[in-house]
Amino acid sequence: MSEWKSLLDEAVRRGDVSSEAGANIDLYLQGANSPVGVAAIIELLEAGEWQEIDDRFFKTMTFGTGGLRGRTIGKIVTRAERGVGGPLDRPQHPCVGTASMNFFNLKRAMIGLVTYVKKTFSGEGRPSLVIGHDTRHFSRDFAETCAEVAINLGCDAYLFEAERATPEISFAVRYLRADSGVCLTASHNPSHDNGFKAYIDDGGQLVEPHATGVINEVNALKSEIYEALPENEKGQLTILGGEMDRTYMNKLKTVLLRPDLLEARKAKVVYTNLHGTGGVIIVPMLRELGFEVVTVPEQDGADGRFPTVESPNPENASALAKGIALAEEVGADAVIATDPDCDRMGVAIRNSLGEMELLTGNQIGSLLGWYRIKTMFDLGWLTESNRSRAVLIKTLVTTDLQRSIAESYGISVIDTLTGFKYIGEKLKKYEDAIPAEKKGDYRGLTEEESRKLRLEYSKFFVFGGEESYGYLGSDFVRDKDGNASAVMFAELAAYAMSEGTTIAGLRDRIWDEYGVHLEQGKSLVMEGGEGARKIAALVKSYSIDPPAIVDGSDIIAVRDYAKGGFYDQEGDEFPQASMLFVDLADGRRFAVRPSGTEPKIKYYLFGKGSNSDEVQESLNALWGALEQDAYLRMR
Repeated sequence: MSEWKSLLDEAVRRGDVSSEAGANIDLYLQGANSPVGVAAIIELLEAGEWQEIDDRFFKTMTFGTGGLRGRTIGKIVTRAERGVGGPLDRPQHPCVGTASMNFFNLKRAMIGLVTYVKKTFSGEGRPSLVIGHDTRHFSRDFAETCAEVAINLGCDAYLFEAERATPEISFAVRYLRADSGVCLTASHNPSHDNGFKAYIDDGGQLVEPHATGVINEVNALKSEIYEALPENEKGQLTILGGEMDRTYMNKLKTVLLRPDLLEARKAKVVYTNLHGTGGVIIVPMLRELGFEVVTVPEQDGADGRFPTVESPNPENASALAKGIALAEEVGADAVIATDPDCDRMGVAIRNSLGEMELLTGNQIGSLLGWYRIKTMFDLGWLTESNRSRAVLIKTLVTTDLQRSIAESYGISVIDTLTGFKYIGEKLKKYEDAIPAEKKGDYRGLTEEESRKLRLEYSKFFVFGGEESYGYLGSDFVRDKDGNASAVMFAELAAYAMSEGTTIAGLRDRIWDEYGVHLEQGKSLVMEGGEGARKIAALVKSYSIDPPAIVDGSDIIAVRDYAKGGFYDQEGDEFPQASMLFVDLADGRRFAVRPSGTEPKIKYYLFGKGSNSDEVQESLNALWGALEQDAYLRMR
């Protein structure tokens, strides 16, 4: 037995390394084609870095409905991984480990996806996949590897020439009539992470039955090694670039309801892509629409280190700090920020005091939803006779203010589980409900043509969103879209100017009519293998023993979605999910669930009243009680 294997076995016997990690190291070495695998493992063993070893190998990364996401750079970077280095100070090789985002897990995911696509493919010629990526470390390497796997296994691959926003990948899948799509991204996660996000042929993320089909194919694979087809059976590579960007931008303009509002209203905005992909489309798009756009120079460049922010997440105030400072300097009316893959958008606006104020994702979504519903009635698109076919879709943990607004106009509201894939699933349902002889080539229709069809035969989607800064105002993309969000926000700003007010003024007007709705999003972070076990135990404790009283208020209702048996407003059953929703006797509510993409457990707090300060104070108290209870449960 080799010396390093003896070290590992002894560490497992002592309990320094979990038995699962020990078994997964064997699995990795048998199935990975890594030039540095053994060397990196030996380094960590000889240094006694037991926690790092356990964190890298405590599980085999399994493919889920959201794909894969995890560390591609370890907390400790070994000399073997560092190698000669890579672009922007990254290591030469990604993080070794079965629980890490590396070529071992990437190739397994791509082989499984391609296998499923080929099994279900029913068209002529070869199946095709669209592949895109963000600006993260290894994203380009991973994207090129995915294209190589697809081609070697007999599929055509459309590969974007450089970084592009995630929603453009969804759009391209639909526009090119591809059979699947992949985006290499970890969205707004820290810089050490990366991920693999998969789409099916309608441009939406994987939902049933495709989800189970792909998951089974991927998780059955124990190795990244595969046999390429003969040359005459391989697929072809097509590079996508400016022409696809232009097609997408032209479609984005159709999101505008009243383009006339932007004429002669030269609002000045500061935009930052937080070192990501958003500048490719948003900057030229807003300038075409007549806005004066000033960007944050230090944050313009594609840089997977995200060096100027603690976190590239537009819901964090610190991420917008440089944009706000620049807005004060140049006298801009608003700051717009998108995350690295540009599916989320955060904003700061000038309030009645002339100060820059951050809006929450719930507030942005409520403003956009309110404006779009109101304007569709003003334009005569929606009327009393057809409004029953209009629908707003939101996640369960998104503010009820959107429900109040929509229902006041007689529009139905559908709740989904957390995850934009469920909103995309509804859009496919509505498209499929149109009679085939009526819809023809649905994807080739104008927005006006498709709207009329949906209002007559199906459901017309007016707006959708989730509290975590994701919004959608059309159905030609089947994922949240930061590019389209910026366009919708620009129109909202122009409308406010036409009314002689500000976006903050519109927000206050909505609160006056529907009541002050405030929400808080909180989380407890627990990293690594030990953290994953703590999160699982905490989630289980809520299900087994939900609280009976919180912050002095009795619990009047508990909905445990992990137990199943819950249905949405259309009668569709919710998939089982680890989420607990709790209603308090005093009107406050909260939900708790483990994050599907980050090592944290998330809490969502909801309050309503007539005074914003009082509502905020009540939510602060609620979080204090929940946080204390959580730590007691973890003892």
